[in-house]
Amino acid sequence: MKFMKLGSKPDFFQTEGDNIRYVATELGTDVAINVGDVKFYLHKFPLLSKSARLQKLVATTNDDNSDEIHIHDIPGGPAAFEICAKFCYGMTVTLNAYNVVATRCAAEYLEMYETVEKGNLVYKVEVFLSSSIFRSWKDSIIVLQTTRSLLPWAEELKVVSHCLDSIASKATIDTSKVEWSYSYNHKKLPSENGNDPLWNGVGKQQMVPKDWWVEDLCGLQLDLYKRVITIIKTKGKISADVIGEALNAYTVKRLSGISKGMIQGGDVIKNRSLVETVIHLLPTGSVPCSFLLKLLKAAILLECGEMEKSELMRRISQQLEEATVSDLLIRAPAEEEMMYDVDIVHRLIEEFVARDQSAQTDPSMETEFQEIKTPRFLSDTSKVKVAKLVDGYLAETGRDPKLLVSEFVSLAEIVSSFPRSSHDGVYRAIDMFLKEHPGISKSEKKRICKLMDCRKLSAAACTHAVQNERLPLRVVVQVLFFEQARASVGGNSTPDLHGSIRALLPGGSHGSSRSTITNTEEDWDAVPTAEEIKALKGEISTLRLDDGNEGVGNDKNNHHGAKNHSEKVAASKMKGLLMSKKIFSKLWSNKERNGESSSDTSESPSSINAEETKSHSRSRRRSLS
Repeated sequence: MKFMKLGSKPDFFQTEGDNIRYVATELGTDVAINVGDVKFYLHKFPLLSKSARLQKLVATTNDDNSDEIHIHDIPGGPAAFEICAKFCYGMTVTLNAYNVVATRCAAEYLEMYETVEKGNLVYKVEVFLSSSIFRSWKDSIIVLQTTRSLLPWAEELKVVSHCLDSIASKATIDTSKVEWSYSYNHKKLPSENGNDPLWNGVGKQQMVPKDWWVEDLCGLQLDLYKRVITIIKTKGKISADVIGEALNAYTVKRLSGISKGMIQGGDVIKNRSLVETVIHLLPTGSVPCSFLLKLLKAAILLECGEMEKSELMRRISQQLEEATVSDLLIRAPAEEEMMYDVDIVHRLIEEFVARDQSAQTDPSMETEFQEIKTPRFLSDTSKVKVAKLVDGYLAETGRDPKLLVSEFVSLAEIVSSFPRSSHDGVYRAIDMFLKEHPGISKSEKKRICKLMDCRKLSAAACTHAVQNERLPLRVVVQVLFFEQARASVGGNSTPDLHGSIRALLPGGSHGSSRSTITNTEEDWDAVPTAEEIKALKGEISTLRLDDGNEGVGNDKNNHHGAKNHSEKVAASKMKGLLMSKKIFSKLWSNKERNGESSSDTSESPSSINAEETKSHSRSRRRSLS
């Protein structure tokens, strides 16, 4: 810390009690000056030689035949007045970053100018400020903090503006020119740990990070911090991500609990002002989505203005693919029964989808906030990430027994058209919801299960699904069908099936339970038993074709060539898939024997067996020919 000593005489100021200060010399004092609640017994000559204001006050007291002067509005109070008085006596005083502004303001109040005496206090303090304080990074910050209690004097004397310019200029300087100390508790750079593979151990390493100034500014009060950041942004030399990091660090330090999605104590009005100010300071550009969501949670808890919340949601929707499930878990208001605020997440997803439809700026958003242009079309990568995000979010919120089916389905349907390589996430969300909502109606269960595409379930998900007693029987059948269809073609995923094959799926499904279903509600609501599942899997397994036997049959007609061979193999595979409808019919018939009805089949077990026999005979005759 910089300092400056003034004067050379010993300090003769003495204290008597708590409120009396006097100069202990052989010459008796001849004036009493009351500054606030402290009385100073001093001598007129040294004071009047340097202070024009005291000259006027003493003249006034002489006219009133009084030896006391009352000063109640001097900036800095008794402490600052004492420094000025000691300077008048020539006693040693030390100026530093903590008392220099108060001294400067008090000297201005007392009119200690060069016109009164050369080398007066105002001039000396100005020299110290310009030559030392404003050239020091940390001293400039300390001085700026002290100005808050000295307004409007510090503002009128331009001490505040000089401090702001000094701090902003140093924060935006090239990091290679940073030669002063600063506070930095972030993760160290590789070079700082001595692990930089590009450093040969010779010469000075570059170890100053771009955000070196962030932590030191966190000690500023909100009004001053706002002014510093505004000037830094205006200079245009600091990237948006660094400014975003600065705002994040300041918010976390000033708003206890925000990292955990809560506000722990403090003045509500001040906290609300802080959040709203940070939102207004957000730079045009990339700011971490997780930080924006923290701000949104705080804005909701503190009941910030709708304009601020709308601005946050607009920004979040522009980079929603960066969010995590935990980021989106926003607690619902205390008066609501639900655990999480699903509505606000619904709005975020809708705004994200709206980016794909229009790039026009909403006129209602033309506020003091800076506009951010958004691309007209979303990339498939972004869509995949957001779809996965919604799946995970639904799996978490599905644990809430108070979550309504309509809210669950509505949120899932927004991203239903987004590309997904797998529907395992959708299945997990559905399973979690059914587990926590066992009492939902048949139609509601049907509506939820239609969200899932059985063709896009992994082998592990299929294995879990066919043993899941919470799923309707129809869904289990579909999962088994596509699992066997996938195995029959030897692929890892189910290909698009021919129209005639798709028509065989229960209810005319096109490979997805989102298709129109014609089965009765009992088909959807029925829960398969372990015996039924085992029997169904066994019967479907018998449909696997013996390619080796087909190959022998084709060898007998080798003169038809390789083309006829591949066509016959494909035809036999198609025939195996066609026979699966009879297995489904068997299952529906078994349900009828248990007192259930189905609108998809009316075949009895005997008619199915007869049809199978006829089909087998016809197939055999064709083979022999």
